[in-house]
Amino acid sequence: MAACKTLIHTSLSSIGSTLRPQFIPLLNLRFSPLLSPNKGLRLSQNNVPHRPHASIAAAEAADFEAPPPTETLDPPESLDTVEHLLTHRDDVVKLMKMERRQRGGGGGRWFPYLDRFNCGGTYVTSGEILEAVDPIIMDVRKERFRNVVRNRSYSVCLVVEGLGDFGNVSAVFRSADALGIQSVHVLSCDASKRYRENRHVSMGAEKWLDIELWDSTQECFEVLTSRGYRIATTHVGMDAVSIYDMDWSCPTAIVVGNENRGISDEALDLSDLHCSIPMKGMVDSFNVSVAAGILMHHAVCDRTSRLGSHGDLTPEENQILLAEFSLRHSKNSISIAHEYAKRKAALLTPRL
Repeated sequence: MAACKTLIHTSLSSIGSTLRPQFIPLLNLRFSPLLSPNKGLRLSQNNVPHRPHASIAAAEAADFEAPPPTETLDPPESLDTVEHLLTHRDDVVKLMKMERRQRGGGGGRWFPYLDRFNCGGTYVTSGEILEAVDPIIMDVRKERFRNVVRNRSYSVCLVVEGLGDFGNVSAVFRSADALGIQSVHVLSCDASKRYRENRHVSMGAEKWLDIELWDSTQECFEVLTSRGYRIATTHVGMDAVSIYDMDWSCPTAIVVGNENRGISDEALDLSDLHCSIPMKGMVDSFNVSVAAGILMHHAVCDRTSRLGSHGDLTPEENQILLAEFSLRHSKNSISIAHEYAKRKAALLTPRL
């Protein structure tokens, strides 16, 4: 009887060990910068390539090399990203990677970027950046970049003046990104209120926008005018033009004001025209983020109707903005660009 029990116990143990899941450690699939795919690809234990991530987004986010600490925006986790940006001017500058033109436009069509990225004194072009980072960006992500950039424009920009709630700023950023408005200016933001989940309001849109912070209304408007924009402030008044009667194919900076006070008197005096959204209800105003969304949406629709599309970047500008997005994509992209620049400098250095 004892032998029988022992036999049964042993058999059950064998079955249990057979059915127990066998966990085999997975090796990371990584691409080394500037190496061929065969050299950069690591295989699993059975020599079968595999992706150790459950989703494309997770695979894209994988890091293989720590970036230079000064090249990336990494705010404390306790702070909302939008709040951090609006209170740390230097980090807004770091968010934009390619070299930028001077603040003034100097006449002609405005596009902010030069075709070069500074890697510690060695410059690489947008074409070189796209070639270098190509292996680490998923095809679906690259296609998304191309579609987004194709519909981007600097011919319409948004100016938010003196908003008092970071949640509204976050919502405006999200609408601008969704509608293809690449340039957003924040003027004298004195926000003290904040939503508990501001990060979810913006959905990370601030990462893909060109954000400029200003302390002076006059300076902001002068620079925008030098870039070829007409300044249109939203205002309910007798001299206000309906947004439906405006030609939005003309480069325009749309200005929206504080949630309670509206546009400042200084901004009204310095602007080229006042515009308003016709309303048919008992209430004669919109929430500022809703108003900004309506204004931008109508501008995009009007431009599409008149020009055939809202996006109006030239092929060269398109490539530069693609490179900008690729550099913002992840910390890996910055590291790869720097490695590419080092190798480029080494090749250009004559051997003695």
